[in-house]
Amino acid sequence: MIEEKEKRGLTISLCIPTLNEEKTIGKEVVLFKSELVDRYPLLDEIAVIDSGSTDRTIEVAASFGASVYLSADILPQMGFKRGKGENLWKAIYQLQGDIIVYVDADIKNIHPRFVYGLVAPLIYRPEIKYVKAFYDRPLALSKEIRPSGGGRVTEILVRPLFSLFFPELTAIIQPLSGEYAVRREILERIPFPVGYGVETSHLIDVYDGWGIEAFAQTDLDKRVHRHQATRDLGKMSFGILRTFLKRLKSKGIIKDLPELTPFLRQFQAREDHYEQIIHEIVEEERPPMIEVPEYRARRGLE
Repeated sequence: MIEEKEKRGLTISLCIPTLNEEKTIGKEVVLFKSELVDRYPLLDEIAVIDSGSTDRTIEVAASFGASVYLSADILPQMGFKRGKGENLWKAIYQLQGDIIVYVDADIKNIHPRFVYGLVAPLIYRPEIKYVKAFYDRPLALSKEIRPSGGGRVTEILVRPLFSLFFPELTAIIQPLSGEYAVRREILERIPFPVGYGVETSHLIDVYDGWGIEAFAQTDLDKRVHRHQATRDLGKMSFGILRTFLKRLKSKGIIKDLPELTPFLRQFQAREDHYEQIIHEIVEEERPPMIEVPEYRARRGLE
């Protein structure tokens, strides 16, 4: 793989977006650096893009050899917006690779395949643009039945929406997986929601611009990570749905879409009564990086 990478003159950057991941970030950085930089020179760069951790995430990552950047310090003239999508977007500006591979920071069973399994299709297949991971996500399950799809939000929200509006995208087994590798030429030309909708928007925009043949998927076997509460998944679903509906409108699939509220209303029980909790979830979007003057100057595109 490395010989083919060098033959094609490719460079590869790993981006790990973080927010308070001190328990797992050290193991990830150590593993990727020892196996995919020192032992096998597949990666040219390992970078942590942090949203403002209040634990020791930054110190741990730096001590084990990662380049660490605060999202707020990248393109500061454009301000800082809190969210994973913001980190992924700013990585396009900060990192140098022809290919950027994104890996979440909370994986407990981390393995080098989380990188080499994703970049291999891009190294060997020039026509492939965007590679998504899929894997088992162990829970207390029947031994006889192995689910082959994604998590709860995928199966309850995203896959039904894709089935209705983008049937070809239902071929993506885990559309919300946080592990994927993409060519810079694609990343720099698509907008980035700063919040929950970033993965869904990527799939729709890449499909719209380059077709289903631009995608590949890699089986990474198993992913062990923390599971979120149902209420938190409701917030995620709300953000994804806002982004999805915005894409339907922008692409002319639906025309008369009312102004969407940013307020999600949930309930919680307190002693002998229920009280309503209101969350404001704003799915702002960053423009395609290719449109940012500072990026064009940095990449010599002027």
